[in-house]
Order: sequence, then C-alpha cells, then structure tokens
Amino acid sequence: MAQNVSMDEFEALLNESFEIDTPQEGSVVKGKVIAIEAGQAIIDVGYKMEGRVDVKEFANPGEAPEINVGDEVEVFLRSSENARGEAVISREMARREEAWDRLEKAYADEERVEGAIFGRVKGGFTVDLGGAVAFLPGSQVDVRPVRDAGPLMGLKQPFQILKMDRRRGNIVVSRRAILEESRAEQRAEVIGNLTEGQEVDGVVKNITEYGAFVDLGGVDGLLHVTDMAWRRVNHPSEILTIGETIKVQVIKINKDTHRISLGMKQLQEDPWDAVAAKYALDTTHTGRVTNITDYGAFVELEAGVEGLVHVSEMSWTKKNVHPGKIVSTSQEVEVMVLEIDESKRRVSLGLKQTQRNPWEVFAESHPEGTEVEGEVKNITEFGLFVGLEGDIDGMVHLSDLTWEGRGEDVIGDFRKGDMVNAKVTEVDVEKERISLSIKAMDGDPFQDAVGGVKRGTIVTVEVTKIEDGGIEVDYEGAKSFIRRSDLSRDRAEQRPERFGVGDKIDARVTNIDAKTRRLGLSIKAREIAEEKEAVEQFGSSDSGASLGDILGAALNKDDE
Repeated sequence: MAQNVSMDEFEALLNESFEIDTPQEGSVVKGKVIAIEAGQAIIDVGYKMEGRVDVKEFANPGEAPEINVGDEVEVFLRSSENARGEAVISREMARREEAWDRLEKAYADEERVEGAIFGRVKGGFTVDLGGAVAFLPGSQVDVRPVRDAGPLMGLKQPFQILKMDRRRGNIVVSRRAILEESRAEQRAEVIGNLTEGQEVDGVVKNITEYGAFVDLGGVDGLLHVTDMAWRRVNHPSEILTIGETIKVQVIKINKDTHRISLGMKQLQEDPWDAVAAKYALDTTHTGRVTNITDYGAFVELEAGVEGLVHVSEMSWTKKNVHPGKIVSTSQEVEVMVLEIDESKRRVSLGLKQTQRNPWEVFAESHPEGTEVEGEVKNITEFGLFVGLEGDIDGMVHLSDLTWEGRGEDVIGDFRKGDMVNAKVTEVDVEKERISLSIKAMDGDPFQDAVGGVKRGTIVTVEVTKIEDGGIEVDYEGAKSFIRRSDLSRDRAEQRPERFGVGDKIDARVTNIDAKTRRLGLSIKAREIAEEKEAVEQFGSSDSGASLGDILGAALNKDDE
C-alpha cells in the first residue's frame, strides 16, 4: 500500500516537473541562440525544443540585425512542434507582445514613446514602436504641412500615443504633439528673455502678402509689411528673401498668445522728423507716382514720405476722369505742397498748381470783345460748349445764338464738331466760366436801327402784319408792335383793319427797351403831340377858335 502511494506521489511530481519545464504555447519564452545558419538563428527554448527565426526579425527598421551565438532572447512560442519536429517561434511576435505591454503603460501614464517612421501608407505613415506598428496621420507629422518626409524616415524620435486598441491592433501616434509641446516650452523661454524695444537678429522663415515671419531662435515673430521700411512696400519680397538674417526691433509682445510684433524701419531714422522743414507749403518738388486709386494718386517725395494728389487737384480742365488717365505708376511728376499734417503723417499735394490757371491765361490774352474760333464740343438744352485754347470750354447761351427769333429755334442748326466764330463777352476766372456770343459777330441790328432815335421822335414805319390787337411795323429792320389803343386819338379810328400791309405811317417813339430790343410806338401819341403843338402856335380853344380851325390853319401853314 505504501508502495502505491509512493508511485502516485512520484507521478504527480513528474507531471508537475513537465508543466514547469515545458513552455506554454501562445506565450513569450526565453531562449538561447545556439547557432546561426542560412540567414536564420537556431534558438533553444528549453525542454529539448529548438526553433528557427529569420535573422532579420532581430533588426530594427533601417538597421542591421544584431544577433550572436550565445545571446539570450525572448521569442513567442506559436507551436511546440511542427512537421519537422521543431518549435514554431517568432521574435517579431515576441517584440510585439512586449511592446504592447510597454505602450499600454506609457499611454496610461501619458508618456512619450520612441519609434521610427519606416513606411508610407494612404493618409500618413507607419511607425515602428519597438515591435508594434503604429499609424502616423499626415496631419500629425509636423506643425506645418510636410512635402518631403524623406529626412524623417528611419530616424528614432519621440511620439505621443493619441489612441490605441489592443484587440484590434490599432495604435495612432503624433509627432506634431511633441513638437508643439517642445516649441511651447522653447517659445516661453525665448519670450521670457525678450523685451519691447530690444534689437535682435532673426532669420526670415516665411514670406506672405502681408509680411514675413522671422525666427528669433525657436520662436517666430511677425514683421508686418508696413513696418519693413518708411517707404511704401508693395510686397515683402521686394526687400526680403527666405533664409536671410536681418536685424529687427521687438515692437510688442503678447504674453497671453505669445505673439511677437517686429519692425525694421524703427531701427532707421524717421524721415518725417524733417518733413515740415524740408517741404514748406506752396513749394514745388519732383516725386514719383507709387500708387493710383479712384480718389487720387500717391506721390513719393523721398523714401518714407508720400503725399496724396487728390483727384480734384490733378488737372484744371479734366474734372471727371480717373487719375490713371492723367498720370501713370512710376511716372516722375512735379507737385506743389498744399498741406502737411504731421500728427497723421499726411501730405496733401497738388499737380495742377504747378501750372498756370488756364482761365487766367485766357482772360489775359482774350479780353471782352475778342473774336475766337472753336469747335462745338457739346450741345445742351441751354446752349453750346465751344472748345478754346488751353483745353478749356466757353459757353454760348441760347440768348446769344441769334438776334432774330428764339435760341431754342436755331440751336438745332448746330452739330458737334462744327467750327464756329464768337466773341468773348465775359471771363469769370474764379468760377472758371467763359461766356461767348455768336450773334455778336454780326452786330446788333436793333442798335443800328435805333442808334439816333430818342423818345418823342416821330418816325415813319411800314406796316408788316395786321392783328386783332394791333399792327406789327418795321423800322429800319427793327420790329415793333402798335397796340389797338395806340392806333388813333379817336376811339372810332382805333381799328387795325383800316391799315394795310405795306402802308407807311408816322408814329411817335414812346419807349426804347434795349433789353427786350423793342421800340414803343404810338400813332395816338403823335396826334396828341401835334394837337398840343398846334394849340401852342395858333391859340387855344378858349379864344373861340375851334380845333378844326386851328388844325386847318396849321395845315395851311405847312402847305405854304
């Protein structure tokens, strides 16, 4: 009985020893390299089990394998025996299991892990984390987009694990997070050593439309285009190149956002310090047109000093044209200083002031009454505009087109481009107006006709038209109208129809209106005047003589 117990105990001990010495499949075991042949390492994993592993499984990405006879290594036991009676083992799977344990701990502790980029896949890259393969998205490679990742391949460097799932075998890492963290630390240190107003050296890192980013040794500062030079800079590339080392001044530091504003022009002398003394009011200077806008043109007087020639100060005669029609960019022009505002750093310039006012020149050479010839430039409802010397226009009002009739009736006879002769009647330099008269070229027929006529004069006129209200008559080419009430002293004779066209009659001048160019005539006034004169000469009605007697005596005297 005792012997049987001993045999049971022995069997139990034997089985226990088998369990202890025999490695468990699907686990990582330790082994010893006993030989290397045909690119494979032969490894003894215990209990008289040997397996083969490709030597390349002992190499890190981009490196040569390091494995020698006698080295102790860990391998993954996939199967205790294959068809050849050898154990099926894998160094790569062992490294992967070991790596996952290590990476899970690092992920939980939010620690960095070391790895090397070894391949490119869709959307990013593959990274070897010491046995486990992780995915590095393209957006997580660097703080800025990377066009060529060649220099990063195979290089051991730290990564941050963003996400991992052991069951699915997924690991996502970021290189950018490491760079941003390091950069933030470096920025904080650099910014802590900077002060506003400090002069530092920097390297131009990037150039944009609005300025340039300058590396100050781990931290970037923005050099805005307006702070590059006192003069106008259209694009930063005019004065900077990428990689160039420049001296800049720290203008402002934002401690919260870590943004740094830099300036180059602040290290140069401000040309505005001498502007008032150098560019006195009403003095003329030569400058270069740097920019043209809808409201004027900017002219550079010197580097850093620009003035605006407003569109209203560009030309005496071209009032409603774009400044680009008058000047062009880079053109050298002569300008006059009109105003300086040092507080706003503005200079108002004039282009037309460097030339004489064409209306003043015209007034000096063309006094009133001067005859001129010009082309009809425009026709409006109130008259004609005629082009004159000095690129200016004169206006012929409707009332100055003709002596006879209305201007509205004859303006249709004119066309643009017609050459006309006229006389200057007025020049208003202040209002920039020139008045012309076409009808004045022929003289005033009314003045010619009534030049020697005075009020009270008896004139002989010819009847030209019979109307209900009176008769129209002509005197030496001057038209007049005798109203019905002025046709006779006797009411019964105040009948227009008793006259005929072509009749010659005498009438008394009652009024001369040069403005309306009309003669006031009256037959009635003439008869009354004749009666009065006869009474004075031949006695009054009080003496007993009748009016007929008096007039008869006067007429007899006239016959004698």
